[in-house]
Amino acid sequence: SSRVLWTLAVTQLPNQIKKFAYAKSSQVRAIRKKMTDIITSHASKCDIQQLVSKFVHEIMGKEIEKSCNSIYPLQNVYIYRAKILKAPKMEQSKLMELHSADVTPVDEQGKKVATA
Repeated sequence: SSRVLWTLAVTQLPNQIKKFAYAKSSQVRAIRKKMTDIITSHASKCDIQQLVSKFVHEIMGKEIEKSCNSIYPLQNVYIYRAKILKAPKMEQSKLMELHSADVTPVDEQGKKVATA
């Protein structure tokens, strides 16, 4: 499935006094290319649930930050938005399996408490 992800990265040099530092356009292009490569590799290897968990735990952001550090130091790399361009083909059995995993059986639910 085709996914589009928006990323945000703050450039800042070590021991910097100014609020922002701006990378050169060639550095920005190299950083964007490396971001795209990392995001594409992660998105192609896993399904949507695993991808969302990677967003929440900032796994891709940290990897982007480490790999782009040689180009220009980055801080606070976040993927802040994801959009699915083309819906994946879902099998009915797989969909039902996902939803049935969330529902707890009646026996495992708590007992009714009498109110006073």
